[in-house]
Amino acid sequence: MTLDHLSAWENCLQTIRKSINAQSFKTWFEPIKPIKLEDSSLTIQVPNNFFYEWLEENYVGLLKKTIRQELGPTGQLEYQIFVENHTRTGHNGGPTERRFYSPEHIANPFVIPGIKKIKVDPQLNAKYRFENFIEGDCNKLARSAGKAIAKNPGGTAFNPLVIYGDVGLGKTHLAHAIGNEVVEKFKQKNTIYVSTERFTNQIIESIKKNSVSDLVNFYQSIDVLIVDDIQFLSGKTKTQEIFFNIFNQLHQLGKQIILTSDRPPKSLEGIQDRLISRFKWGLSADLQTPDLETRMAIVGSKLDDEKVTLPQHIIEFISYNVKDNVRELEGVLVSLIAQSSLNNKTIDINLVKSVVENFVTGISKEITIENIKQLVSDHLKVSVEKIQGKTRKREVVMARQLSMYLAKHHTNSSLKAIGDNFGGRDHSTVIYSCKTVEDLIDTDPLVKDALHELEKKVKMSLSGMKS
Repeated sequence: MTLDHLSAWENCLQTIRKSINAQSFKTWFEPIKPIKLEDSSLTIQVPNNFFYEWLEENYVGLLKKTIRQELGPTGQLEYQIFVENHTRTGHNGGPTERRFYSPEHIANPFVIPGIKKIKVDPQLNAKYRFENFIEGDCNKLARSAGKAIAKNPGGTAFNPLVIYGDVGLGKTHLAHAIGNEVVEKFKQKNTIYVSTERFTNQIIESIKKNSVSDLVNFYQSIDVLIVDDIQFLSGKTKTQEIFFNIFNQLHQLGKQIILTSDRPPKSLEGIQDRLISRFKWGLSADLQTPDLETRMAIVGSKLDDEKVTLPQHIIEFISYNVKDNVRELEGVLVSLIAQSSLNNKTIDINLVKSVVENFVTGISKEITIENIKQLVSDHLKVSVEKIQGKTRKREVVMARQLSMYLAKHHTNSSLKAIGDNFGGRDHSTVIYSCKTVEDLIDTDPLVKDALHELEKKVKMSLSGMKS
């Protein structure tokens, strides 16, 4: 009896079924179709390139052993892979025909069945844009790389771009900003944002429905893939394997990949070395804790968006005390605005302190230059505007000099920063003012008493910040 391709493959399946678990057999072998048998060469058809690579990487030994048991020592396996309209030389000694599905024929895991979508929904949050992502030294590299990618996705050396940093520093915001700008500038490109958690759930569902190949085909059709929180790939072997193949295919085709993580690639645990090495192919850019000036700019931007005005000393107080998390900084402002509007309260320093205490474990003991100017203004009855201005009246000059003296002794600000805060004066003016106050302490009782009272108020202010 002459063996045909159907019988030969069925006999192979009987052997394979005994060697692997039922789920793996159902996922990776049931979809295969035998095409032809010529001499001792069996041709099988697999759904896509991912399927082919998976078999070659995970089951090549089992397949060779089974084929040779069935067809003899010269038995070999050839593949037909349905991926895009072209042909290439195949593995195991034969031509491999490859046809690729067009995007409109690929199952979209982001679409509810029965609802037709012509273009892929990018799943992006429209409010996250470059315009409201405040640049500072803490994020300049990552933001600049993101802007370069948005102008030429897949065409820069930043592929993949891995954005990493602690919680609340803007990783997701920046990733969405890149995606939103790409969508606007390159309407023909399919862009997708997906969290690692959602991607994992899609894989689980596709395995249940025996549709892994559809999921892979979908992601391999994407032009810009944004995956958030890749540290959650840890320990998920199947998800990592599928993502590895999607990553390879996209990178080989020059498609853009953007990843976010709470740590640099080298510090990721529970993730395969081959994935880690690919994460290092492009640029890893960290987001650091923003400095005071950047935090103040973020607060100012948020207030502008909400059309709310706050005194400078309150903005500086918030920025000093909410240091490590931009999300918390924005949360403080949302709470302040809500309490002010809903309870008809004026946003004063007492309300600010009560709100800030809900977000940080301990309010900073630091006092700001703005706080000092306000204290001197209140005590000497000289407006902050005059203290900062050019008026040379004796009482104003004295208020200005006392403010500079206190700023030098009670803040960590440089002489240049102090001068900048007093109308752009240079550091030599600050030095002169401090020396003048020191001299007057010994010769002018009024100055000595004023300074003594102001020192007490500074300490009381610090105490108030702690309470």
